[in-house]
Amino acid sequence: MIRNARPDELSALRDIETAAGAAFREIGMHEVADDEPPTTVELAAFQSDGRAWVAVDATDRPVAYLLVSLVDGDAHIDQVSVHPGHARRGLGRALIEVAVGWARGRGLPGVTLTSFARVPWNAPYYERLGFHFLPDERLTSGLRAIRDEESARGLDNWPRVAMRRVVTEPSPLNDRW
Repeated sequence: MIRNARPDELSALRDIETAAGAAFREIGMHEVADDEPPTTVELAAFQSDGRAWVAVDATDRPVAYLLVSLVDGDAHIDQVSVHPGHARRGLGRALIEVAVGWARGRGLPGVTLTSFARVPWNAPYYERLGFHFLPDERLTSGLRAIRDEESARGLDNWPRVAMRRVVTEPSPLNDRW
């Protein structure tokens, strides 16, 4: 089941991200594995605004989560993490579809994210879910700022990309303008 995250679950979200990061260590991306998850204060901003969802197990404990923000008129997936003990069950995909539905419900045209280009469970996975690579010249100012922040954190030691999935098609009436 997927539901909105509760305030008392924020530390569990940090634990999920830390556990999920271990997979990066296995492919030699130790800095990514050691990257600090968002603080509970940062997570609380998403949670209190209804932009944090969790997938829960049979005991209603979070085992995966997703955070969304608004970036230049699109929904932006800031983070999606699945605990490795619950991986390969479609939870990441289900959470991403919640984000797409959230965007659609607000009339937003797309969902964006940034990702590692060559990590199998990153960009290739998102491409299978309907996301397309955005060339650098098509990055909005907000996406460019996100990429700059990622670069400053050292994440560009491995190829990174921005991706976008169209959520709502433009109205034919708008195409005339």
